[in-house]
Amino acid sequence: MPDAPGSTLLYAQSGGVTAVINASALGVIEAARRHGRPVLAARNGILGVLGEDLLSLDGLGAEDLAALGRSPGGAFGSCRFDLDPPASNPAQARRVVDVLRAHGVGVFLYNGGNGSMRTVLDVAEAARLAGYPLQCLGIPKTVDNDLEGTDCSPGYGSSARFLATAMREAGMDVASMVGSRGRLFIMEVMGRNAGWLAAATGLARRQDDDPPHIILVPERPFDEAAFSARVEHWVGRLGYCAVAVAEGLRCPDGRLLAEQERDTLGHIQLGGVGAILAHRLHRRFGYKAHVAVPDYLQRSPGHWVSGTDWAQARAVGAAAVDLAVSGADKVMTTVVRESDAPYRWRVGSVALAAVADLERRLPLEFLDPEGGGLSEAGRRYLAPLVAGKYTVPCPDGLPDYPVLRLPDVAKRLPAYGGDEQP
Repeated sequence: MPDAPGSTLLYAQSGGVTAVINASALGVIEAARRHGRPVLAARNGILGVLGEDLLSLDGLGAEDLAALGRSPGGAFGSCRFDLDPPASNPAQARRVVDVLRAHGVGVFLYNGGNGSMRTVLDVAEAARLAGYPLQCLGIPKTVDNDLEGTDCSPGYGSSARFLATAMREAGMDVASMVGSRGRLFIMEVMGRNAGWLAAATGLARRQDDDPPHIILVPERPFDEAAFSARVEHWVGRLGYCAVAVAEGLRCPDGRLLAEQERDTLGHIQLGGVGAILAHRLHRRFGYKAHVAVPDYLQRSPGHWVSGTDWAQARAVGAAAVDLAVSGADKVMTTVVRESDAPYRWRVGSVALAAVADLERRLPLEFLDPEGGGLSEAGRRYLAPLVAGKYTVPCPDGLPDYPVLRLPDVAKRLPAYGGDEQP
């Protein structure tokens, strides 16, 4: 068993996956090979580290890498599991370090959102307490676009593109079926505390009467009377109204308008706000309502990936390896915007301590004062993120996403049964 870290990199994915998270994995592998560094992956995020459930990535060929880079979802599995602070759970912290030591891991790379960046810091602290030299770096990812320290979060651009496209196309459908009763189309999108995805539907609007007509976000307390009046206005004008609403919409007193249940850790499962709004409006006006909940569809549109998003996802993965080789530690790679028109960006980095567990909210100046569409500033920010072409082969008319068969790494430690995914 190695007593000190070697040249091996360990990569893992965490949290809700995206259409381009595997492009970040591709960037990691490509950069590791440029530097002559072996790379492993942990199955199901940090749970794979605790369980010593590791995969070897060194045998992937060119076709495998191409397939990995274009596939949505998490190729190695993800998890929603938070480590305990090392001081409060020394056994768990020791287990993490024991696994890393056993496999000669010198660099830990975690691909996730704001909560995942806290996990990176916890792994770094566990290694420090054990006297084990380890570099720990975060790679950004989240469709919610709520990571601090980066201009945008890889994964968001593709989800934004999908939702804006869906709003434009569904809006055309609803507009063609207007009747005497009045129609509503409500799209409920992800966004627990931030309205970035709801705002993205505003890209669908080209003319003043185009949908969406109303965008509801958590950052703006829900005013039911004003909302009803605006719906009535649009139905009176067009015969229909299209609404985009974030699942985390809140009442003026801060309460969530809709929540399904709480899990054993107190985490709230959101959902149903679209149906609540539809029911209230139907009861009040008699409108015929249609509610769409894209759910996982909005974070997995591999067939409709933004070229900008894919390139940024790959770049932040590769840059994490380059930074590690240069000696960086406890940083997250970032996207830095250099100009809007023409759109230019580069990869930077930020200290993990400055971004872990923080949420970046949607600036309300990105919406027009009525909340019915994007402001010029919002459109200027969003438009480049959904741009660019990325083509997925469709040999049978459907996207080709081969499943990778990766060899397991032989275990070197006794089994660990201290943690299970909630």
